[in-house]
Amino acid sequence: MRRKGDLPQKICAACGLPFAWRKKWARDWDEVKYCSDRCRRA
Repeated sequence: MRRKGDLPQKICAACGLPFAWRKKWARDWDEVKYCSDRCRRA
């Protein structure tokens, strides 16, 4: 099992904050640009 600190991270295109990999993004991690739906809509 991996620790949360060992997961890959990206910077959100809207808010500029770092966010970590989530299991629901496993298939399309390369296309994920926003940390949440709220940032995506902004």
